[in-house]
Amino acid sequence: MKFRFLLWMLGRLMAKASRDNPAFRQQLEGRDMVFQLHTLDGKVARHFIVSGQRISSKRGSTAEPAFAIGFKDAVYGFETMTAKNKQLAFMQGIQNKDIQIQGNPALVMWFQGLTKYLTPKKKAEVPKKAA
Repeated sequence: MKFRFLLWMLGRLMAKASRDNPAFRQQLEGRDMVFQLHTLDGKVARHFIVSGQRISSKRGSTAEPAFAIGFKDAVYGFETMTAKNKQLAFMQGIQNKDIQIQGNPALVMWFQGLTKYLTPKKKAEVPKKAA
């Protein structure tokens, strides 16, 4: 359930960034494709549509994604995507065959680069007045 929610939220964040963030939109320039994140057991899948510098997402799998990232199960997918060191978690998962990549690996790297635009900006700390 947490992994399904995480994928849904990822879709919402990317859709918002594709509307509001010029740097994010620039990363989408010239890329029209569909990609997918899913569990290898087929229980959870979400595909993401990149078109016209916008991203939308839909529940379920798609017939021919440009690339797909499959996690061994939903728990593992959630743990990997929320790990402190995501890059290390992905690399270990790929080596252990707990994560399988289908399609163009360069596009997977591109997607991982997109995620840096999705972290919330930290608000400037307001200095506290002495009591």
